[in-house]
Amino acid sequence: MEAAVKFLCILGVLVVLGSVGLIERVEGAGECGRGTTPDNEALKLAPCGSAAQDENASVPQSCCAQVKKLGKNPSCLCAVLLSDTAKSSGVNPQIALTIPKRCNFVNRPVGYKCGPYTLP
Repeated sequence: MEAAVKFLCILGVLVVLGSVGLIERVEGAGECGRGTTPDNEALKLAPCGSAAQDENASVPQSCCAQVKKLGKNPSCLCAVLLSDTAKSSGVNPQIALTIPKRCNFVNRPVGYKCGPYTLP
């Protein structure tokens, strides 16, 4: 009987520890995945600066390459474009959301809701 109680106690501890690990994994993964934040990802979009402020500005290839990576995860792209870093950099989200189209991405998430904006 004593062995069964020990076993149940150990099993209970393992279940609790496993649950805590699972919760950390779920909570630790934001819109852009584990180990990064939308603000960190926004820094990678520095080549997009003028294109994200002026819809008539040309979009550099280096910007298109970064947006293509982020565009694989539309929720991350939205979080980046609406991030504090993007806002403080003068990014206009409505104009920035036109970059995938201006880069001529065929498989862009057209119609994806990004806060109050929609990807064209």
